[in-house]
Amino acid sequence: MAEPEQPQIYLITPPEFELSQFPSRLAAVLDAQDVACVRLALASQDEDRIARAADACREVTHARDVALVIDSHLAMVERLGLDGVHLTDGARTVRYARKELGPDAVVGTFCGTSRHDGMSAGESGADYVSFGPAGASALGDGSQAEVELFDWWSQMIEIPVVAEGALDGDLIRLLAPHTDFFGIGDEIWRSDDPVAALGHLMGHMR
Repeated sequence: MAEPEQPQIYLITPPEFELSQFPSRLAAVLDAQDVACVRLALASQDEDRIARAADACREVTHARDVALVIDSHLAMVERLGLDGVHLTDGARTVRYARKELGPDAVVGTFCGTSRHDGMSAGESGADYVSFGPAGASALGDGSQAEVELFDWWSQMIEIPVVAEGALDGDLIRLLAPHTDFFGIGDEIWRSDDPVAALGHLMGHMR
């Protein structure tokens, strides 16, 4: 029997970063490891700040042929020359986003721990669905996306799935057979050496 393919890395930016420093950190990570996609996930609602961050990240990602999607800001995708949008409201706006951005854009969505939301998002045209947090997190209501959810999804549904949120080496080893992507963000950016931190996490996939 063929070995299952190793999951790919879906990189998530920090919610806040210095424009003078972050692009070079991002470039170092992309040069060191194969990354499938980067999500610009700023907490800021300041459109000018977001646009400047998107421009800086786009220069880094597109030079390396890596897709760049933006968290939630659907209206900014085309204006900023990005590859798509990551929605955060489950299946609710997937159909609208697909209609607005057309068939070639990436449209993905976060569905928390809801199998039903995931299936609805897929039916509405999502390119991928993400579930999380996969690990114990103080964010949200304390619920966790269990291994069983990813196992069920990988067996029953063809749409790619992302595991994200509070990941560590043990969780990555556990989930690797059942997920297509690992959404990795703070897990590496809080380290002084994000390249080494990502390499360490990826070592648990094998």
